[in-house]
Amino acid sequence: MLFTAAVLDGITGGTVTLAFRRWRRPSVRAGTVLRTATGLVEILAVTPVADLTDTEAAQAGFPDRATLLRGLRSGADAELYRIELRPAGADPRISLREKDELSAADRAELDRKLSGMDSRAKHGPWTARVLALIAECPGTRAAELATRVDRDTLAFKNDVRKLKELGLTESLEIGYRLSPRGTAYLRGS
Repeated sequence: MLFTAAVLDGITGGTVTLAFRRWRRPSVRAGTVLRTATGLVEILAVTPVADLTDTEAAQAGFPDRATLLRGLRSGADAELYRIELRPAGADPRISLREKDELSAADRAELDRKLSGMDSRAKHGPWTARVLALIAECPGTRAAELATRVDRDTLAFKNDVRKLKELGLTESLEIGYRLSPRGTAYLRGS
């Protein structure tokens, strides 16, 4: 589920507690926790509804019902869903990536996870090469980095997302950089 920056700010601030989507079937369910640019968002309930009110539109961060409905996708097969949500804290990857010192146990765990990623990859071992490339070329467009490692851009971005999950990289406005944790991992400390 994607949210605008204004809606994310409202969720974080507690003023936005609802979202509405038109789906053939829901893409989230109660209990789902989403990672967003402003932190975690928990889905409390997903309910099909026939319509919505101006009050509900305001709870979703819109000035009125008509404005909200104009922004929803249309389609005869799409049903309107009301999603109750709440902020669920900071993204744990943020504090993880800020750790600039690794214990022996941290390093062993990262070694194990990266080795697993390498062994499962159909395109062969890639983690060390991508980490080194991001260290050498911070802020470089993903398409250019992908070309340097002979990968499709979308596949490359997916690989970098896996490194981000481990707190090793950070996304920039353009490109990526190693996080303090990623830098510590590469330097061996």
